[in-house]
Amino acid sequence: MRHRAVFSVAAVLLWTSTAFADGIEPGLWKIVTRVETNGVTGPPRESGKCLTLDETRDVAKTFSPVANTINSECAPLERSFADGKLKWKLICKGQLNMELTGDFDFDGPRHYTATVRSYATMAGMPVANSLNRIEAQWVSECP
Repeated sequence: MRHRAVFSVAAVLLWTSTAFADGIEPGLWKIVTRVETNGVTGPPRESGKCLTLDETRDVAKTFSPVANTINSECAPLERSFADGKLKWKLICKGQLNMELTGDFDFDGPRHYTATVRSYATMAGMPVANSLNRIEAQWVSECP
């Protein structure tokens, strides 16, 4: 069961690192993620994502996490977007207690940076404690 809880947290983080917002150009994006866990930063992970026009339109929907927990209930998502900056916070309690926060800075139509922090416990024991630093750069039109 512990693996399922960690997988749920990882799935939310993966979704937030590959989503895009209004003002961001559709096309092929290079995403570099640096994960810090318990004070130790791993090597950068590079990925690519081809985004359609529809995927770049709704910041609130696209960049916010979707709760997918079993035996936990999540409070309503706290979210704000102003001046190219998106902030959100999601707290879930139950078998898995989890807190996710995200800060995105869309500093141009072809670049953004973000941090996504996750902390989760199960039966009082930590199962996730990480900070993801994300930088995304537009590369080209989609192939």
